[in-house]
Amino acid sequence: MDDQKDIASFRKAIDQLDDDLLRLLNERSKNVVEIGKLKKSAEANAHLHTPRREAEIIDRLTQANTGPFPNEAIRSVYREIMSASLSLEGPQKVAYLGPRATFTHLACLQKFGNSAQYLPVTSIKEVFNEVERDRAHFGIVPIENSTEGVVNHTLDMFIDSNLVIYGEVLQEVSHHLLSKTGRIEDIATIYSHPHAIAQCRNWLETNVPKIPVAEVPSTARAAELSANDSTVAAIASELAGELYGLKVVRSRIEDNVNNFTRFLVLSQKPPERTGKDKTSVMLSVKDKVGALYDLLRPFASNGINLTKIESRPSRRKAWEYLFFVDIEGHVDEDRVKKALEEIKGRCLFMKILGSYPIHS
Repeated sequence: MDDQKDIASFRKAIDQLDDDLLRLLNERSKNVVEIGKLKKSAEANAHLHTPRREAEIIDRLTQANTGPFPNEAIRSVYREIMSASLSLEGPQKVAYLGPRATFTHLACLQKFGNSAQYLPVTSIKEVFNEVERDRAHFGIVPIENSTEGVVNHTLDMFIDSNLVIYGEVLQEVSHHLLSKTGRIEDIATIYSHPHAIAQCRNWLETNVPKIPVAEVPSTARAAELSANDSTVAAIASELAGELYGLKVVRSRIEDNVNNFTRFLVLSQKPPERTGKDKTSVMLSVKDKVGALYDLLRPFASNGINLTKIESRPSRRKAWEYLFFVDIEGHVDEDRVKKALEEIKGRCLFMKILGSYPIHS
């Protein structure tokens, strides 16, 4: 009986704390709305979303946290608080490579939360178009996967686009085998996107070698087919299973457990400098002995760390290559400016794609 009284008193205390949280969230929201008004009056086209401020809030709270509430949960909770707050200032429209429940959609939710207005489109080119034509404030596109490598079409779009990279998102890619019944013996066909199939190839060959596997345009489309046919299974995300009412037949069937996709956030305007930034550059070098060495030397001599270098044919001239380079530092830093100025004279083509916060 005493235990029941103790439980009741703790629940009463929790209810009071929840009331306090609700009151404080509304007070916080009123301040956010006032800041939004000041931003709009100061600069008509200013981004309401400010990644530096968001990072400062999360860093301060996680450092001040004494537990037992976990730091990772603080990140998740405040992502949604800030997402809802931004929606009060104005709709944050985000274009992405759809449809819903794909891993690109998950990356959107990780970056902008549930309160943003999402615009699914059918191609990477359309994502660029939506942002270029002011129909979306931001766009999210895949740039590379830890298993499958770089997404060349995204690189190609940057050559002629005026958009800049506003940020990046690292999304864990975890595939589940989903079906209407959740029973592996009911499955006659498995559907998924070609990349998802490739990332689960060993599991499929080992565990369901006799079941045919077919390609569809997206993991979400596979989930949709599964929702309408109990003999069909999909390789898709957990979110896709929830949206289409599917059951998990087998979870985490990807061959590589460290499977991540990196996404880029596109914008017409650059973000503020944060002090923990990276810069992406696209380059084309002259075809001569030592050309790549000459390209990399200024980075080393100026103490700049390269975090990525990727090459691909330029498609404009035989044996001419474009390099996509990520470096630590902001384009406004003197050492970065100096290195890029040295490199510019050695390039056939150079384009700074943007300086933006390093994903943390």
